[in-house]
Amino acid sequence: MKQVAGIIFLAAVLAVAMVLMGAAYTVLETEQVIITQFGKPVGEPITEAGLHFKLPFVQEIIRIEKRILEWDGYPTEMPTKDKTYIVVDTFGRWRIKDAKQYFLRLRDERSALSRLDDILGSETRNSIAKHELIEMIRTTKDRVPERDSVLLDAPGNVGILYPITMGRAKVEEEVFQKAAEKLTDFGIELLDVRFKRINYNESVRERIFERMISERRQIAERFRSEGGGAAAKIIGKKERDLLKIESEAYKRVQEIRGVADAKATEIYANAFNQSQEAIKFYEFVKTMETYQDMLAEDTTLILSTDSEIFKYLKDIDPPDKP
Repeated sequence: MKQVAGIIFLAAVLAVAMVLMGAAYTVLETEQVIITQFGKPVGEPITEAGLHFKLPFVQEIIRIEKRILEWDGYPTEMPTKDKTYIVVDTFGRWRIKDAKQYFLRLRDERSALSRLDDILGSETRNSIAKHELIEMIRTTKDRVPERDSVLLDAPGNVGILYPITMGRAKVEEEVFQKAAEKLTDFGIELLDVRFKRINYNESVRERIFERMISERRQIAERFRSEGGGAAAKIIGKKERDLLKIESEAYKRVQEIRGVADAKATEIYANAFNQSQEAIKFYEFVKTMETYQDMLAEDTTLILSTDSEIFKYLKDIDPPDKP
């Protein structure tokens, strides 16, 4: 009898233990729990960590992540307002704010990521289609369009900086605001959305590179042209300065030579004006120097008999004939 009673007591203890094990559960700091009864949520989500209880066998617990989760979108090709196709790679951060609403609408994280793909991808595409390409790749805003002073006369749009009204950060914020409103219906709080990478479409990339090369060549040609003009000015100034220096030097030489000739003439005059015989000797010497400059072996000279130069020639006695 005692043996039967012991078995019954042991069975009762085991039953109580099983009931307690089925009724008690723990909630971690990184999660929140929803209690379901016959597949439907009962009560509010349990977000406080610790030991909790539920109805055993009838109620079940659904553990839902409470930490910040990541969403990484697929690179998608989409057009901008100026019909330039770009490939946009987006990422975001989110968390489950209303676990009950999340469970009723999505059930699990896989469905949530699929919904994030749809909503964030759609809003990204809509925002990019409303803005120019420059808005996607620049973050500065309110920039006044200007042009490099070196390129003012360059043809076309070379060197022009187009105005930016929003910038990439504002476009990201626009995507965030519109997507966050839609995700609240699913119990999801969107924390952040960013463009990880923006690339040109392959065909567009080639045209962009060709345009960049063309613009760089135009800029290079302009620099070469300005450099050639500056070099021509420098060479012209050099030649002008050189001619000026040579002219002034020649003028100075002639002045020095004139002064020297005047002094030499004065010295000669003083030397040969000592007497009448000195004057005649001077005239004779100068006339002989003139003959030396004028006459050569094959020179024919025709003079009149009253010429000053002829007066010394007529007094020369011809050589005796053999």
